[in-house]
Amino acid sequence: MNHENEAAVLRIGELSRRVGVSEHVLRAWETRYGLLSPARSAGGFRLYSEDDENRVRRMQAHLADGLAAAQAASAAIAEDQPGSISHRAQAVIDAAPQADLAECATLLRQSLDEMDEPAAQAVLDRLFTDFTVETVFREVLMPYLHELGARWEQGAISVAQEHSASHVLRGRLTGLARGWGNGRGPQALLACPPDEAHDLALLVFGIVLNRRGWRVRYLGANTPLQDTIQVTAQTHPSLVVLAATMSERFAEVVPELSTLAEMAPLVLAGAGATTELAQRVGARVLSGDPVTAAENLVGSLS
Repeated sequence: MNHENEAAVLRIGELSRRVGVSEHVLRAWETRYGLLSPARSAGGFRLYSEDDENRVRRMQAHLADGLAAAQAASAAIAEDQPGSISHRAQAVIDAAPQADLAECATLLRQSLDEMDEPAAQAVLDRLFTDFTVETVFREVLMPYLHELGARWEQGAISVAQEHSASHVLRGRLTGLARGWGNGRGPQALLACPPDEAHDLALLVFGIVLNRRGWRVRYLGANTPLQDTIQVTAQTHPSLVVLAATMSERFAEVVPELSTLAEMAPLVLAGAGATTELAQRVGARVLSGDPVTAAENLVGSLS
């Protein structure tokens, strides 16, 4: 990537504005992956060219196609000069240090608060590259979701910020859930009862369960209990898991829960699940974060 015949005139702030990527993410892409090749002004400032801008846009396109950040950067650089550049980029990628979990958690929070979707995706790419799915879920995503809900209730963030963050995380989780109904392992039916809109923790639970060999049939948020009963009768799952954030969601459908418990092993999860109600309908309660809950459930049934 040679700037001798280019007009390198963009400061990083202007490049950030043009491509919609925060400055700290651009610096990370430059340092870790060699994506950008700035020239130096007489005063020592980094100056970027249209070629740098184009590489960032190509990387964004590769990220949107589902590539991890390292792969997206390598592909974007290789499109400039196939061959030698891609090898150079790979050397930079291979030499990049492992991400710091706490630092990434902070960057993710900042990016989501700022509704900076490309920056958040870049942090998530880095996390899933350097850590296991379970570690990212347990140490970063679940604490963030808990904090997000608390801040929303306190009015510390706007509805727009909460919706934007949930949309970004839901997209990543549904990508990880792709194909989770395939296989020959036991099948779990997952759903939320009527009027329960919060299902991200249930998605996390299902992904971890699938990574332990289970097949997952997912009905999602706000599912009528009669529909869950019908699907249970048709598919004969090994387990039915219902999750809710408020006990009222379960209390309003006690007869249907009892019917479900007679058809298949029934588990109630989330903050709305209580031991008293579970015993009343013939179910059991899953406690703890969804990652640990899924791991413990598999262990108890194996």
